[in-house]
Amino acid sequence: MRFGVALFPSKQLQDWVNSYRKRYDPHYALIAPHLTLVNAFETTEEEAETLARKLRDAAQQHEPFKIRTSKISSFHPVNNVIYLKVEPDDKITDLHKELNDIIDSTGQTYKFVPHITVGQKLSDDEHFDVYGTLKMQGIEHEEEIDRFHFLYQLDNGQWTVYETFRLGKEAE
Repeated sequence: MRFGVALFPSKQLQDWVNSYRKRYDPHYALIAPHLTLVNAFETTEEEAETLARKLRDAAQQHEPFKIRTSKISSFHPVNNVIYLKVEPDDKITDLHKELNDIIDSTGQTYKFVPHITVGQKLSDDEHFDVYGTLKMQGIEHEEEIDRFHFLYQLDNGQWTVYETFRLGKEAE
């Protein structure tokens, strides 16, 4: 089975992102707007239970934190992904690192860039057109994140929550 770890922003931010994703992201119907903490990986259901316990322990070691968005950016020319940039922060970077150490996701293809995808798998012309329009919009937003989610992928490609973990020692 395929699993991953992500955090979901507030409904307000998801609604804004989805207003573009429904047109520019073929994965729109498969997963809500999210920030990936651990890329998709394969494991067994039995191992997933063990990982869930470890993720729960890790969640207790990290306090809730704020995410801030400020602009639209792109991964072009590596790939035609347009995203909402989440300002890098030690708290989110530390959480990302610890969760990836737990999952043992060695061989990451790309450096961790906190972001929420707005559009992907666009042709070059589409990418430049959409990116040119969106990058003129500032999207100043700040919110507190107090949980992350262990997800699994269904046979139809949709992602659903396996377990949710609240951040902080008081969470349980």
